[in-house]
Amino acid sequence: MARDTSDLTPIQAIDELVDHIRSGERPPAEFRIGTEHEKFPFRPADLSPVPYEGETGIRALLEGMGAETGWEPILDEGRIIGLAGGDGEGAISLEPGGQFELSGAPLETIHQTCAESNRHLAQARRVAEPLGMHFLGLGSSPLWRLDETPRMPKSRYAIMERYMPRVGTRGLDMMFRTTTIQVNLDFSSERDMARKMAVSLRLQPVASALFANSPFTDGAPNGEQSWRCGVWRDVDNRRSGLLPAAFEPGFGYRDYVDWALDVPMYFVTREGRYHDCTDITFRQFLDGAGQGRFPHSEPTLGDWTNHLSTLFPDVRLKRFLEMRGADGGPWRDICALPAFWVGLLYDEDALAEAEAMTRDWGFEEVAALRAAVPERGLDAPFRGGTALQLARKALGISRGGLERRNRLNSDGLDETIFLAPLEDTAARGTTPAQELLRRFEGPWERRMEPLFRHLTY
Repeated sequence: MARDTSDLTPIQAIDELVDHIRSGERPPAEFRIGTEHEKFPFRPADLSPVPYEGETGIRALLEGMGAETGWEPILDEGRIIGLAGGDGEGAISLEPGGQFELSGAPLETIHQTCAESNRHLAQARRVAEPLGMHFLGLGSSPLWRLDETPRMPKSRYAIMERYMPRVGTRGLDMMFRTTTIQVNLDFSSERDMARKMAVSLRLQPVASALFANSPFTDGAPNGEQSWRCGVWRDVDNRRSGLLPAAFEPGFGYRDYVDWALDVPMYFVTREGRYHDCTDITFRQFLDGAGQGRFPHSEPTLGDWTNHLSTLFPDVRLKRFLEMRGADGGPWRDICALPAFWVGLLYDEDALAEAEAMTRDWGFEEVAALRAAVPERGLDAPFRGGTALQLARKALGISRGGLERRNRLNSDGLDETIFLAPLEDTAARGTTPAQELLRRFEGPWERRMEPLFRHLTY
């Protein structure tokens, strides 16, 4: 999230929280695609991480990107921690360990979102190279220990860093040592949201296997194909993972709101300051638990919006749906991830096919598939078959959806071109992580330098 909101509209009733999500509905003709991707800045001279401070640090990178793009700085207690484009152009933000994120604009086609990502990467290279900095596209930090990873000066992250060890064993790894590619997609009605939520939650482990790309930690293989997905198994299980209610008939906005209300908060912001609220749920906040703890302690819609951004289910509901299962990866994956989900969810025939494919998948068996993917990848078992078989079927459905969308570029090519890296993975039957491990054990002679060269943007 690029900027925590400060909307001071008071909350009078829980129905307003439901209506806040409902206000995201839009007709299919106005559906948009918002792609986000994170990457690790590093020093090519010695493969070290990049700190925030210093003449060639992350702060200098943000200032240079501001000059390059003309975007406005986002400040936290006077320190630049991101950039906001005007008129829906998107934003640049920092993750806790310095991961550099583009939150893309809401665009109509994958062609546009891919062009946006390529433009951003070109701008970032122009600014970063004079600072002695490159960017790595991988799902987890492959070399730096947690204590070697820089901390970014964002107030919300200081609260999270204190809280995470109290609720799980892997929260700090998630914050400081992982990256993702994500796509944000629209819904037209409550029923449309529920259909897309059900399909995408069930298929999220399949996407995780296709994008598994984090097999190294602390300079060596870590025994997993998606270490990042393994981390998510014990971050904070009250606010992450699968949503049991979404597997039930009749799931709707109120079900998600009721779940979110009973998750502990992280913070509220007042007059530019962050106040730690990790000891209360949002429901308790509505019932008066914040009284006297900070100025203007009545709950606001800004507080609710910020709270929704601190929930981490595999598919997150705001005024749009966020697909959160993929590892970060090379530039082609930035275009492939939105293509996969748009093909499945933005064409009615494809959505119906995906529903038919997944409708009877129960919560427990999807949870078991999700738990198996970090180690097994596409070989993760499911009903006598594997995730690879599910991936091939899902890719076929997605391809059909993109063909029927028929959004063409200037060369007359439709959006199916962006599925190529995923279709290559499915044809090989091996994940990106397995391919990296093959190179690492073979021609790279167990050295990290070739990995960084191979995956530098």
